[in-house]
Amino acid sequence: MIIDCDPGVDDATGLLTAFASPDLDLLAVTTVGGNVSAAKTARNARILRQIAGREDVPVYRGAERPLRRAPAGAGEFHGAEGLGDLTPFEPVAPVAEGTAAGAIVQQVMARPAGSVALAIMGPMTNLALAMQAEPALAAHLGPVVVMGGARAEGGNITASAEFNIWADPDAAAEVFASGCRMIVMGLDATHQVRATEERIAAIEALPTASARTAAAMLRFSQRVERQIVGWDAGPLHDPCTVAWLLKPELFELAPCRIAVETESALTRGHTAVEFRVDAATANHFWATKADAAGIFALITQCLGEGA
Repeated sequence: MIIDCDPGVDDATGLLTAFASPDLDLLAVTTVGGNVSAAKTARNARILRQIAGREDVPVYRGAERPLRRAPAGAGEFHGAEGLGDLTPFEPVAPVAEGTAAGAIVQQVMARPAGSVALAIMGPMTNLALAMQAEPALAAHLGPVVVMGGARAEGGNITASAEFNIWADPDAAAEVFASGCRMIVMGLDATHQVRATEERIAAIEALPTASARTAAAMLRFSQRVERQIVGWDAGPLHDPCTVAWLLKPELFELAPCRIAVETESALTRGHTAVEFRVDAATANHFWATKADAAGIFALITQCLGEGA
């Protein structure tokens, strides 16, 4: 698998879980500007890689801005540096040579069709650029598991749009229209996965550096969610992509067709999720239910086995 991300405190927990799992063959991490700038997301992914002791996994720096729009950030939810209260440092291992989009094309096309999954935890800019560079990529990819979109829950950046899709709706629209198989973890599912006090404490009790770091991210998110949104237990978004790849039985999916609004200023990034489709030919699958207890048990198990 490849992880494409914009760390980001919830990206951090997803990355640390993936780094720690013995069941994932992690080929690369690609980063993109999103929650914070592209320079910071590339640095943050390398910091997390170093904490996890996984310098064997290359990190590629990706797109600095959306396809056709000005960059947007979410520092109020992730901290000015993107890693909550963690003081950033310059990691020992550098970024890999080449671009994120180029790395996605190379890693996927060098392997049998359908054998490489992609987990996307941020805006879809890198994948859209990769598809533009290699038209055969969509048909060659394995499942693309996306954290993004909103339907019944409404949006978290506007009334109807979730941040990752809103940040680069043009890229998301291209990827959804590409024909690749997509598993979509929208807010309808991720809002079911709450970082309660008990669940955070269980991760804090683990003896690994990865667990301590993830717990610190969850504590930061807990504080911010209480201050800004008023929730006692904030939702855990991005790690749901990794959880699905490890244990898809923790989720219920519905076949659908998803399109993204790109023209309206009022509804920019809105995901139109249409369930009236032929299930036999559907390429999009919307997560409707998530087993929160099972997901946190899985994350806790992985982090306990990590560095």
